[in-house]
Amino acid sequence: MTLTTLSTLQNYIGGQFVDASPGETLDVVNPGSGEVVARSPISTADDVNAAFEAAKAAFRTWKRTTPGQRQRMLLELADAMETNADELVEAQHRNTGQPRETIRVEEVMTGADHLRFFAGAARVLEGKSAGEYLEDHTSWVRREPIGVVAQVTPWNYPLMMAIWKIAPALAAGNTVVLKPSDTTPESTLVLARLSQGILPDGVLNVVLGNGSTGQAMTEHPVPGLVSITGSVRAGMAVAASAAKNLHRAHLELGGKAPAIVFADADVEATAEGIAGAGYFNAGQDCTAVTRVLVHESIHDKFVDALVAAAEATRTGDAEDPDAYYGPLNNASHFEKVSSVIDALPDHAKVVTGGHRIGEKGFYFAPTVITGVNQVDACVQEETFGPVLTVQTFSTEEEAIELANDVQYALASSVWTSDHGTALRVSRDLDFGAVWINTHILLAAEMPHGGFKMSGYGKDLSSYGLEDYTRIKHVMSAL
Repeated sequence: MTLTTLSTLQNYIGGQFVDASPGETLDVVNPGSGEVVARSPISTADDVNAAFEAAKAAFRTWKRTTPGQRQRMLLELADAMETNADELVEAQHRNTGQPRETIRVEEVMTGADHLRFFAGAARVLEGKSAGEYLEDHTSWVRREPIGVVAQVTPWNYPLMMAIWKIAPALAAGNTVVLKPSDTTPESTLVLARLSQGILPDGVLNVVLGNGSTGQAMTEHPVPGLVSITGSVRAGMAVAASAAKNLHRAHLELGGKAPAIVFADADVEATAEGIAGAGYFNAGQDCTAVTRVLVHESIHDKFVDALVAAAEATRTGDAEDPDAYYGPLNNASHFEKVSSVIDALPDHAKVVTGGHRIGEKGFYFAPTVITGVNQVDACVQEETFGPVLTVQTFSTEEEAIELANDVQYALASSVWTSDHGTALRVSRDLDFGAVWINTHILLAAEMPHGGFKMSGYGKDLSSYGLEDYTRIKHVMSAL
């Protein structure tokens, strides 16, 4: 399938690109220019059912493949990603407006690396050793694929999130029906095309659509696991839908990551590190720094350094070689981020940014807000934009209390030169990830996932692979 300007995109089912059922379509818009670049169908329950039937049929043979056979196919797909990097970059750039080099490095190349990790991890799954736990009987544990998996990916890292979903699922022996975000479907479709001739037909299926399509997927009786990366609202809806059929749910949801800056931190280096982690991808990252908690003794000095770092950070069109990040993803999200600034209480002060950049596209300036209180909406609710709030604390205990006092629990960081402080605070922070003197970096070998309203289940690492398996006990009389 060739994607052309204003083409109507197709679903990928059973190893073939097929038209969705006749009906409504959605415009796919480049948020950097505001131009419509493609049209996407709103797939119906019939389309969803066809995808699940294809995945169900493929599972009968895919589950019999050995880890080594699945490894070879995933490694081949990773090679295909790198070989076709330019096509993947352009497809995603049309939908996100992200700088091309960001897509190439952070999603194509890193995505290929993550595929390779799971290709190998499939061969080293562990369980209890076989043994006689009852006299004259030998027991052992089988770790098996769940079956067909339904997956929904977000728009902030379209290709990477597709890899995070399909790599562990396929490596474990499952088959997949995946729905990309309705605003960013094209790089996922290119990935599907690259899988042709590598993966058996029906092992990977891609269905396009909006929330109604996603609901049809999560309520379908076939999938044994439903996995979503998205908002808390979407995650709660998926969990409720999955519960109707007692399906397992795997939820990676929102974040409101704090960065705690102690008095002994290197102010300039810390400010630069936090700005980099807060504004990367326009702050459209659930692990991005959003709340800075700084010791009261260095507040003014730190704010000056953070403002300087923010004002040195450039947003703009992907053709701008100095642009650190691109536009917000869509008009609705741009309005949401703007509304956070509009709704600030009188005691809050925007010391830099807080406004649109340019006259076209959805570019938003790097923003720093001071004077906020813990109960303010801008502190408690996810913004998902290039906006940092700054608060003060006086003691270690107060810093931990403020950091933990939100509904999200995905990511956090501690900035200090004291080893004991770093260990104590990392122990007491109630977040799935704690970075020390850095933030936002991930490794395929380490788990990613949160607590509380940030969801449950892990992406990446052997823990992420295990989430796509089930455990069976087998006992034999001797």
